[in-house]
Amino acid sequence: MADDAAGGNGTATATAPSTVRRLDGAESAELAGLAAVFEDLQYVLRCCEHLVSALAAPRPDPALVEALWTGALVGYVRCFSGRAGLLSEDDLGRLELDGDVGEFHGMIKKLRDHYASRHVNPRESFTIGAAQANDGRPTGVAVVSAQRPLVDDTTVRLLGRVAYALSGLVDARMQEAQSRVLAAAGKLSPAQLSALPLVHLST
Repeated sequence: MADDAAGGNGTATATAPSTVRRLDGAESAELAGLAAVFEDLQYVLRCCEHLVSALAAPRPDPALVEALWTGALVGYVRCFSGRAGLLSEDDLGRLELDGDVGEFHGMIKKLRDHYASRHVNPRESFTIGAAQANDGRPTGVAVVSAQRPLVDDTTVRLLGRVAYALSGLVDARMQEAQSRVLAAAGKLSPAQLSALPLVHLST
């Protein structure tokens, strides 16, 4: 991110900036929000990549698959937060992907609610029954569980394609936002810029 701020065009520059000052204007807030969405989309892509490998195993680990899939679902839907207002369902029509992306998006939102539920087990459903002897008398209680199927490779790959396409859309908006931030910073005098809080860069 420091390189992006120095270059102003999203590409790494030859030398890292010696000093970075925090900007708190509307342009900066928009760029920070877009950067957060972009990182979430990259996280979704990494989850999908790991899922493809996990599902290809002879006996996929259900705990690993669920953890990765839940992370991908939560990260993806968070990108469309109404509070942030940076991505909307209208943006899905700009991706030029085959199939009904809007319908798939709606399914992903429902799956997120299911897998991230605070009240319902997303892995199994349980039925209680009475074990019955040959003479008809109850002899005990049976707790019968039915496992829900793991996510399939096709769904994972489709989510990955959507996240990848959205990443390109967000990246383009980040480039435009960077230009606006740089223009806003250019209106400050050197003294005004020097008075802003320092951003401590990691080494």
